[in-house]
Amino acid sequence: MNDLFARLSDTSEGALKTREKLFAELKAELELHAKLEEEFLFPLLRKNSETKGLVAEAITDNKNLRARLTDLDALPKNGEAFIPLLSELQKAYRQHSRDEKKELLPAVRNALSAEQVQEVAEKMEAGIAEVEQAKQDEAEERRAKARREREQAELEAEAAARQQQEKELAARRTREAANHVVETAGIPLNVVADATRKVTRLVGATPPAEERAPSAVRLSSSAFTDMFLWPWTGAMQGLQQGRQTPASGARSPTSEEEVIPLGEEVLEVTKRTENSGTARVRRYVVETEVEEQVTLQRERVVVERRRPVSDKITGEILTEMTVEVVETVEVPVVSKRARLREEIVVRTERTQQVQTVRETVRRDEVEISQPGKRKTVRERAST
Repeated sequence: MNDLFARLSDTSEGALKTREKLFAELKAELELHAKLEEEFLFPLLRKNSETKGLVAEAITDNKNLRARLTDLDALPKNGEAFIPLLSELQKAYRQHSRDEKKELLPAVRNALSAEQVQEVAEKMEAGIAEVEQAKQDEAEERRAKARREREQAELEAEAAARQQQEKELAARRTREAANHVVETAGIPLNVVADATRKVTRLVGATPPAEERAPSAVRLSSSAFTDMFLWPWTGAMQGLQQGRQTPASGARSPTSEEEVIPLGEEVLEVTKRTENSGTARVRRYVVETEVEEQVTLQRERVVVERRRPVSDKITGEILTEMTVEVVETVEVPVVSKRARLREEIVVRTERTQQVQTVRETVRRDEVEISQPGKRKTVRERAST
């Protein structure tokens, strides 16, 4: 929590995304802290007369923290009022932590047994583990969703590219067909133009007056031209009308080529990522009875009477005297310490496999029947 407060305070107003991310983590941690206390610890403290009065104060502190969080969440994260309110929230959280360490924690240790404390700790650890697992699942789901969206975008881009290529290919074929028709129709036009020029020169060369018959009728050049070129007039008019009239379903008399497109389906295999299952590793505490043998010593006072070796007096006698000797006994003192037994490493390994995909695709074929041939020729389309 202190690290999150420090990192948030060091951000600038321009780092909006970083502030929003850090504040979301801070809010989640504070709400989780209050939720675990209210769900697992406070119900047990209410049942004890020594700690019952502390629960109301702790709940009030949690409410105040939530209210400050709500006020901060409503503010724009790049505003001027965000950092001052964040400092007030940090002070309130520090005071809340000091109160819990000085008042709530000692009362819990005195009022609850070791088994009850262990049970509450296990439940809180399990709750934290569930929250962490939920975060990991949510992050994995976001990554999978991003992969699916990226793959879908790639598929759409490929489909758009193929559609554009098909359009360009169709346009090129249309232009080629139109050029072929124009070239085919241009041959008679050139012949007509040459004939027209020759007839004009022929009509313009008029014989001398003495060689003409008196009864000969002079033909005008325009009338002679119309008479000579009448077979070509209809064809030229029809071609001109065909160029001006939109194309219909009927084939043009001047067209000598018709294009039949032949297509085929191409198998395209892409990939997408699906969740095949979730591996969950849960840590929990088990209790096992163990025993140790220890050698204990005991000292006790032994009082015995015996006859002196000699009747010679070596000390003070005939006076009152009291002698105290302490008996001692060794008792086993049991203590426990925690040590690291082993580590569980959870990671993912990525493997690859080649899978053969079989599917049925379609294609166009053409059947050509020509007069004078016994067999029918089949040709495949080449695209």
